[in-house]
Amino acid sequence: MNMSFWKPWSLFAPRTKLESHKMHVRSRATRHFRGAKGDQSAAYSALAVLLIAMIPMVAFANDEIPGAPQSKPIVLVGGTVHTVSGDTIADGMVLFEKGRITGVGKGLALPANVQKIEVQGKHVYPSFLDAHTQLGLVEISSIRATIDSREVGSFNPNVESAVALNPDSELLPVARANGILLALATPTGGMISGRSSLIQLDGWTFEELVVRKDIGMHMRWPSERSLSSDDSGEKSSSTPETSKQSLHRFFEQARAYQQARAAEPEKHAIDLRFDAMLPVLDKKLPVIVEADELRQIQAAVGFALEQQIRIIIYGGYDAADCAPLLIAHQIPVIIGGTYRLPMRESDAYDASYTLPDRLRRLGVEYCIASVGKFAGTGVRNLPYHVANAAAFGLPVEDALKSITLYPAQILGVADRVGSLDTGKDATLFVCTGDPLDVDSSIEIAFVQGRRIELNDRHKRLWQKYEQKYQATGGAKRR
Repeated sequence: MNMSFWKPWSLFAPRTKLESHKMHVRSRATRHFRGAKGDQSAAYSALAVLLIAMIPMVAFANDEIPGAPQSKPIVLVGGTVHTVSGDTIADGMVLFEKGRITGVGKGLALPANVQKIEVQGKHVYPSFLDAHTQLGLVEISSIRATIDSREVGSFNPNVESAVALNPDSELLPVARANGILLALATPTGGMISGRSSLIQLDGWTFEELVVRKDIGMHMRWPSERSLSSDDSGEKSSSTPETSKQSLHRFFEQARAYQQARAAEPEKHAIDLRFDAMLPVLDKKLPVIVEADELRQIQAAVGFALEQQIRIIIYGGYDAADCAPLLIAHQIPVIIGGTYRLPMRESDAYDASYTLPDRLRRLGVEYCIASVGKFAGTGVRNLPYHVANAAAFGLPVEDALKSITLYPAQILGVADRVGSLDTGKDATLFVCTGDPLDVDSSIEIAFVQGRRIELNDRHKRLWQKYEQKYQATGGAKRR
């Protein structure tokens, strides 16, 4: 990855003309400061120039303190418990200890030192899981210095999103305030972008954020639309055909490396890129393929069968048109949001809205993720993508599962998260009503049993300007 996310080694990253100019200004200011031995005013002037030039490089951490580890058993009492995997329990109880759920139901036997939290009239849900985001990797998508989701080059299977995570991102508290306590942090760029990690949105370090590393290898399938420019907006000289040829060649080289290392490991040096491909070739790690168009999806499935690898489709705009193919080969779809315009003029206006229900009725395994266009900033709207699908036919029960249990199953982490079951992580929240409704609010949240703060930048700004208008007696707005 770029690894320039407020890190000292960003000095060695390729720079734009504007960034190069800033570095040149700093360099001149530094030399001037060192040479002005007898001129104090010149020294101060140079220092001022240096500080002003460095202002765009400054970044601040969010103000929220990560939750303390769970020190004693906690039980939520009296709320409506939505297990997702089973029945909804009215006036139920959820007991958890050392970060894991130890009981769900009614009349549970409680430890002597348990902390009771009364939640009568409230609703208890497992965390929402966004199955495709750049949370922790991108802060402001229009500012290059805050983008750490991609590496240069077309083939980067050795890239790990986990090591580039920023636990101080302002976007994490914003997302978790809306019930999203879990997310898949995915790399971008090139044809093979790297490996994603499942993260929980609370922790001091990236190690504390990571629930499970190496969830999937991410691939961008070639198409006329996607290859007209790369993620940086620069024109690409590649064509779909040459890109596919490069992809086949890379897999052939990876298989040759696999065979050589298996036969005579001492004679063949480790290649980090090909070594990262071994779990893919062994079907231990699925490839999450970004593909929307029908021909893209069909070609990706054909490639997977040819290479004998496991794949998951991300995007999936035309997935309903090839449902029998996906079902036959047990290929799930991560829907890239419902707030998307029709891809073609001939498409129905509600094609994106009805896609989840169409896949459900056809029997395709699916889940819903937020739109990746605005990196991590749009993750907070995940519940409303699902509510939109429910308004266009998706049953409410399936809508809730599409951002809890279904993504956990597709990503292979249902043993840890996705529902309120004994033995799973105590990553859950308490809200005032239906969390898919904008009128509901999250009041309490836990990440592996740690009670977390639900303040965020949005709330702080609201409180700030509320004070402003109170102080001015409701100043007139222009």
